[in-house]
Amino acid sequence: MQRQATSRFPKSRFSAAAILLAAFTILLTGFAPARADSNDAAIVIDVNTGKVLYGENPDAPRYPASLTKMMTLYLTFEALDDGRITLDTRVPFSKNASAEPPTKLGIGAGNSISVETAIYSLVTRSANDAATALGELLGGSETNFAKMMTNKAHSLGMTKTTYRNAHGLPNSAQKTTARDQARLGIALRQHFPQYYKYFGTRSFKFGKTTIGNHNRLLGNVQGVDGIKTGYTNASGFNIATSAISGNRSIVAVVMGGATSASRDKWATRLITTYLPKASNGRKQFVIARTRSTGGPIVAAAMVFPKTGPIPYARPTSQTGGVALAYANDNTAAAAPAVLSGPQAELIANVPVPSARRAPDNDDGLSVEDILETADGVADAVGSAIVPAAEASQPDTSIKTGSVRASRGWVVQVGTAATPEAAKALLASTKGKAGGALDSSEPFALAYNTGGQSVYRARFGGFSDQEEAVRACRALKQNGVSCWASLQ
Repeated sequence: MQRQATSRFPKSRFSAAAILLAAFTILLTGFAPARADSNDAAIVIDVNTGKVLYGENPDAPRYPASLTKMMTLYLTFEALDDGRITLDTRVPFSKNASAEPPTKLGIGAGNSISVETAIYSLVTRSANDAATALGELLGGSETNFAKMMTNKAHSLGMTKTTYRNAHGLPNSAQKTTARDQARLGIALRQHFPQYYKYFGTRSFKFGKTTIGNHNRLLGNVQGVDGIKTGYTNASGFNIATSAISGNRSIVAVVMGGATSASRDKWATRLITTYLPKASNGRKQFVIARTRSTGGPIVAAAMVFPKTGPIPYARPTSQTGGVALAYANDNTAAAAPAVLSGPQAELIANVPVPSARRAPDNDDGLSVEDILETADGVADAVGSAIVPAAEASQPDTSIKTGSVRASRGWVVQVGTAATPEAAKALLASTKGKAGGALDSSEPFALAYNTGGQSVYRARFGGFSDQEEAVRACRALKQNGVSCWASLQ
């Protein structure tokens, strides 16, 4: 299997939009390096017969990452089919939903989008905020919706799958298998043919932004018509994909790829090898559909204003942890979201592994990798501290000499177990920025995570976003992982 990612975009295409993506990469270069495919798992199922045409560790437990959104969409399609919602129903964004890390639409708390827009955002950008918002709409809370997801999975025969959230961001209890995801892919087509077409969306227009699909097999591999990709640092690169040729139909799942390129190459090989070998007869294999009892549907229009969505790529709060520079964009940034409950875990950063550099030649990270890897940013920087269920809000009662707040743009360089260790980290880091931190203010922010405090080492006092980003870039050039954000 090819281990090296290659860029599909010629250099001539790196214009204004690509510069933003490059900046995005620079700010997120704390991602883990390309990993060995130690979590490889794959399966190919003949949709007509249910026969397994190929399998490698198909029942081994794996993290689903954004393949989770397939189940979020299954329950959304079911609610549409049952008449509990319509494509025009407004999906409200709570503080919890708005606070999700990228990739996301960037909808502010209190605003809403239509169900159809949310669907498009999940199948293309894999928007975490929209996934949570849908879950809260359909289940009343994300926790309740996760229970609905798990119950539905088991009713579909996905006996080794457990869900804990609607988006697939890291949770050690959220597990699945390649076989279960293939089964879900088949069920989506069989049960909701009228909505399955959404998975074939190559791009859609959101405001002034055209959002492309992370699934590069669409339009590039004959017969492929969906379904979904996913990535977190723990899961590796995943894909569940459907392909049809005449009466032949297969679903292939690949999990644990080292890069999106190696994953796509493997999935392509499975499709081109086994689609011609699939049965050419009438469908005999059917996954039984059990009706849900339904759940609370939030009266979004009654609770939230029907304002339009905030323009994308505005993750300027602590939650997103990413600051993007936008040329000729005078739109005001959304106010920083307030975290609560398990969302606090997603920004509990740990020093990130060695950096991946920005794409500057054919062996660099592709633009698609930048976008897709962003889906796993919370895993790269947070999941090692505490399980999501144990996290809590910042503990503002902790007062020490080295702990004080700084507002505005900050650069975070890591976490420590004690105030003294955070102070030492700040001292050792300051000299590695080539003078870019000379006028900054070092401080540590205390967070209580399930009874244990951690201290986030940060530099504040930057005059603007550009100055913070420049400081973080200087640190990264000297091997220090960091990110710039608005506090």
